[in-house]
Parts: sequence; C-alpha cells; structure tokens
Amino acid sequence: MLLENVSKTIESLEINSISEERKAILQPLIDYLSKKLEAEESIRLNFICTHNSRRSHLSQIWAQTMAAYYNNANVSCYSGGTEATAMFPKVGETLANQGFKIAKLSEGNNPVYSIKFSENEPAIIAFSKKYSDDFNPASQFAAIMTCSSADEGCPVVFGCDKRVAITYEDPKKSDGTPEQTITYLNRSLQIATEMKYVFSSLK
Repeated sequence: MLLENVSKTIESLEINSISEERKAILQPLIDYLSKKLEAEESIRLNFICTHNSRRSHLSQIWAQTMAAYYNNANVSCYSGGTEATAMFPKVGETLANQGFKIAKLSEGNNPVYSIKFSENEPAIIAFSKKYSDDFNPASQFAAIMTCSSADEGCPVVFGCDKRVAITYEDPKKSDGTPEQTITYLNRSLQIATEMKYVFSSLK
C-alpha cells in the first residue's frame, strides 16, 4: 500500500492531458515493458541525464512508484548520469510535498537520500552517480534518456537492451527565481503523469 498522500497525488493526475505527440514518444517504453512482462522477464529501467541531479531522479522515483501502484512487482528502476554531481535539494523538497518520506542518510558534496513511497516497500536510495556505476545494472536494462544533452552525448549506453529517448525540459532554468517551486512541481507532475500513463497501459 502506498503512502496516503502519494496515492492522492497519483489519483489527481490526468493522463488524458498527455498530447498524442508525447504518447508516441512514450510508446516504445510501453512496448518494451509489455514484451518483458509477456516473457516473464525482470524489468530494469535506468533513467539517464547529464548530471543525475534532477530529471533522472524524478523519473526513476515516479516510475518505481507507478510500478508499485499498478502492482508490477518485477520492475526495478535506477538513475545515472554521464557524470556524477548531486541530487539537487529542490527535488527532494518537491517530492516531500507530494507525499513521499525523504530522509538524508549522509552529508557531503553528494548526499545519499532515502525516499519512501510506501510503509512496507524498500526505500529508493537516491544519490548522483554515473549511469555505469556499480549501483546500477550492467546489462539487460532499458536506458531511458531524460535529457537531450545526455541523449546526444551518450551515443552508446553499454549493456542496455533498449534505448528510449523521453526528454524533459530542465527545471534548473528556474533556480534562484520566484518561479522555482512551481517549475519543479510542474516538472514532477509531468513526469508522474507520463509514468502513470505508461504503467496504466500495461495489460
């Protein structure tokens, strides 16, 4: 069972708001998941952005949450970058406001966070890392490119059996402005809505 406020956030998401153009971008991921489910194979999704600081974390966390919401127990979600930096604090703040339980497990330049969407499911461990980090799968995973610079800068993602570009506008552009909070919320809601559409489309 998901945390109450996480469930409320999910229930408020309108998948009918997704454009046909975005649905076409999401379809290769739906096809990949469907094929894996049909073959009863483990599903591993690695969401990749340049710095593994914002969009890739939001995508990983919402995809794992939606997998649980739709009872897809065989799904493991990861994230990484073409370089490691740190998960931007506004990401955790935004998710906390949407019902997640966030705990900071370490300090330093690249803190480790525990992110819980359910009282009973394992926490998602979030920190910035390269997509090829030992924490992530080495093979038999889908590489989901969440920013265009990572998609262009990573012509080959070694070990993946599928590469899908699902890019999002970087909320970083709002950092230090009065629009920052709403920009991060809107990006999180967009990603959540699209991941809801993806996992609700599976048979």
